[in-house]
Amino acid sequence: MNGLQTQPVLTVIMPCYNMEKYLPRALEALLKQTDPNFKLLIVNDGSTDRTQEVAESYQDKFIDLKIINKENGGLSSARNVGMTCVTTPFFTFHDGDDWVEPGYTAFFRQAFKEHPEADMVCCGYYIDTPKHQRPVGRTQAGNLTRWQTYKKMTNIFNSPVKGYTWNKGYRKSVVQELHLQFVSHLAFMEDQIFNVDYIAAAGNFYYSSEPLYHYFQRSDSMVHKFNFKMIPDNVKANYEVWHKIANSLAAQRKQKSSQKAARRKHESTRQWR
Repeated sequence: MNGLQTQPVLTVIMPCYNMEKYLPRALEALLKQTDPNFKLLIVNDGSTDRTQEVAESYQDKFIDLKIINKENGGLSSARNVGMTCVTTPFFTFHDGDDWVEPGYTAFFRQAFKEHPEADMVCCGYYIDTPKHQRPVGRTQAGNLTRWQTYKKMTNIFNSPVKGYTWNKGYRKSVVQELHLQFVSHLAFMEDQIFNVDYIAAAGNFYYSSEPLYHYFQRSDSMVHKFNFKMIPDNVKANYEVWHKIANSLAAQRKQKSSQKAARRKHESTRQWR
């Protein structure tokens, strides 16, 4: 496919492991984007099925598609490898068994353009099962404080934000400057931990609950199969998330207090001149 006049500003990172059954649906939806000028980076995490073959069959259908084949290392490893290969100012993530609405990539480009102060932007999503589909949350949009963002990320009920990565847009510069990576010692909530670390350092957040991503909850997914082995990781992950949030908010309060004291000192000095 011929390139466009302007360079893409967004990369979609898609980690895949044994996704031959679902990958065509994901890629077909990305081919229908109203803004097709993005880079697609598929990280094949040691799949043992036809995932690589399916991905390669789409090589000439996208403006810029890169496929990285690596040994199996898990989702965090695949995401980390993907981030090291990003060459655009912004990027997002996309799971291989999900799909998106036509305005998905356009949302991230436009949101960062219209909200240049934002370090992270976020769209809404649908929860899909083989029988049902529902949008999450009520219609809302706007800028949030750090604490408001944390609350929406950790809300276990009807939040259109949550701690997922696939409805978030990130700045490459923030990740590089802070050397952010996904943790590999936990099987769950590594995405929420990454997002909390990101917001703790960056802070500026814009979101819209407009649902543009389809989160497919399949019965054979590890995330949706209960296992007693999950409990320790879940406890550890929740502890890490809230520990990081508490530290972040404490640091923010300390910074504000220092700034306030500095202003008072400056005003006092001026008064006695």
